[in-house]
This record gives sequence, structure tokens and C-alpha cells, in this order.
Amino acid sequence: MQTPYQLLGEDKIRELAIAFYEAMDELPEAADIRKMHDKDLGPISHTLAEYLIGWMGGPPLYADKKGTVCLTDPHAAYHIGPDETQQWLTCFDKALSKINAPEEVVSMLKGPIAQVARAVQNRDHSNPVDADPNIIAVGRG
Repeated sequence: MQTPYQLLGEDKIRELAIAFYEAMDELPEAADIRKMHDKDLGPISHTLAEYLIGWMGGPPLYADKKGTVCLTDPHAAYHIGPDETQQWLTCFDKALSKINAPEEVVSMLKGPIAQVARAVQNRDHSNPVDADPNIIAVGRG
């Protein structure tokens, strides 16, 4: 059985990362997670591509630079609840569609990518500022 890296190749995975952040930038339903990112999505797109290349079975580009593949620490400062997790997954699904990923790859990634998204989730609820107008200050990271 081939890995997603073997099926897509490095260039297509880089396209996937770009398409992911394009979806985040374009989809109104991804507005909450878009706010967590810098105006220029180029650098984070590159970082995601390097992570995905290693995660999908290619060379460990991200781990070589960061020394780890832990995603919880870099996301700890952000409020990531179930809604934000779903927004992230929606962007990933849209990106897979945009690059015309083969159904075999989509099926391979569906469960594992949901696990990654849930691992980064660090709250049981979403959008505390919007949910409770009586909260005066809530750190958003």
C-alpha cells in the first residue's frame, strides 16, 4: 500500500497547503480560525506543507527544522474549541477537493486528519467572547 506522500508527491502536498489557507481566507465559515493567523498566510502555508510532507510519509522537513512534530504547543495560546476544529476540517476538505486529490487519498486521510485536528483542540467550547457578552476580557492568543 502506498503512502499519501507517494500518491500525491511533494508538489501536490505543497498545493494542498496553499489551497488549505486559500480556503481559510475565502470561506466565511472559517472566519474564526482566519483571525488567529497573520495577514500574510504564505509563511504558515510553507510550514503546513513541510509538516504534511513528513506526516504523509515523506521526508521529515518539519521535524528537521522544529525538532519535534508536536502541534499542541504551538497552538496552546489560541482558543481552539469544537467550532474551530470543524472550521479547520472544512478548510482541509475544501483543499483536498481543490487539488483534485484521488478518492483513495481522501479516504486514507479522513480519520487521521480528524485526529490531528482534535489533538490541537484545547477547549471544550468555542468563542467565549461571542458566547458571553458579560465577559470583559478573554485572551485570544
